[in-house]
Amino acid sequence: SHLFAALPPFEIGGATMGFGLGPAANGAFDGWGERRPVSIIGDGGFWHNGLSSSFTNMVFNKSHGVAIVVDNFYSAATGGQDVMSSRADNATKATKNPISKALNGIGINWVRQVDRTYDVTHMRNVIREALTTKEPGPKVIVASSECMLNKQRREKPLRTAAIKEGRRVDIPRFGVDEDICTGDHACIRLSGCPSLSLKKLDDPLRDDPVASIDQSCVGCGNCGEVADAAVLCPSFYRADVVHNPGAWEKRIASWRARIIAKLQTRRSARRLTFGAVK
Repeated sequence: SHLFAALPPFEIGGATMGFGLGPAANGAFDGWGERRPVSIIGDGGFWHNGLSSSFTNMVFNKSHGVAIVVDNFYSAATGGQDVMSSRADNATKATKNPISKALNGIGINWVRQVDRTYDVTHMRNVIREALTTKEPGPKVIVASSECMLNKQRREKPLRTAAIKEGRRVDIPRFGVDEDICTGDHACIRLSGCPSLSLKKLDDPLRDDPVASIDQSCVGCGNCGEVADAAVLCPSFYRADVVHNPGAWEKRIASWRARIIAKLQTRRSARRLTFGAVK
């Protein structure tokens, strides 16, 4: 999961410790406020070992480092089981225990809860605050967003059933406008999304392949968020695929299709063409 950041395209991370031990090693690199180390831990590692071994160590040693808890509501390392902080109801387990409260309980005062980590600009600003604040002691960011794979496993059967019952369902899809994409591939390097790939255009005037989003896209919107936060090209777009649309939606779609067809015909008629050279 979060260890993948050590691999391309990110290639960040100076050391990897045992399960839940990242923040414990944070103290060894602590620059006492001048240079703050950043450690990453998942919610599974937090409850299995991190709370007692890592964060109590940061408090006891008065660490000034930064720790980010990747809270995706499940223990991904063991297959997606619930943990103490899971948001789901569980008849046999005690869930819905916030990580932030556990951190406050052991004496960590600087805790920031981020409930939409796909808002890249906001997430960046919170990390910047953690790295620059004058407040002493550990700085912990709880980055909470549901694992997209588990979310799809949970929502896909519900969507399928709703479509079969004739209910209106809209599914977000993201794409890249081939005419706008410059082909510099910065979006792929910065987001690392596995659904982003390259596509070769059938255009003799454009040698570089453009970015393309395949059907594995889950509609999280991270690619567009990264492109916006990094001020990249505005080639990303979102389209909602509507199943079982209403009568008014069908009528609007028909009007739009007619207008687009007329504009395309007009553009084709005005396009400069050259005949075959004899």
